[in-house]
Amino acid sequence: MLSFYRLLLYLYPSLYRREYADEMTSVFRDAQAEASNGNFAERISFRARESGGLVAGALREHIGIISGSYRLISFTRFDMRPEFRFPRSTVFLMSIIFVGVILALEKANTIQVKYAAGAGSIWPSLPWFLGLTFLFICATVLVILGILFALGRSGAHRLANIQPGTNRTD
Repeated sequence: MLSFYRLLLYLYPSLYRREYADEMTSVFRDAQAEASNGNFAERISFRARESGGLVAGALREHIGIISGSYRLISFTRFDMRPEFRFPRSTVFLMSIIFVGVILALEKANTIQVKYAAGAGSIWPSLPWFLGLTFLFICATVLVILGILFALGRSGAHRLANIQPGTNRTD
């Protein structure tokens, strides 16, 4: 597969190939070693994905050279992009949401057990719960805005006071 990959690299313009071929081959070699541990379907999927990505990338480079713009055609499914799909903070935020869902399910289970026999209604405690939840959210937002304001005052506002073109010699 590595020789086929190197052959597909010739689809790219020569300048692009000279600059990136070694790095692309090295990354492919690492990815292939990782994919070789999978089953047959995963290996076939890996080969099809990489081949499609190379063909789409080569086509995009040629169109970019001819037209002078890379925005005319986009193969978003096949583009080789170095950036992450999600910011790293997404994992942390998704964990918080997951914990919130688990707590909500546990609270629902507790309410179901407590009021399942028809012993009473949950309506008298609901406004307190919603009010406290709203206050907690407001307090959290205020803390975050305070932190962002403090960070903004420490850097961005100082840059606004810079006088261009003045030389200070102290």
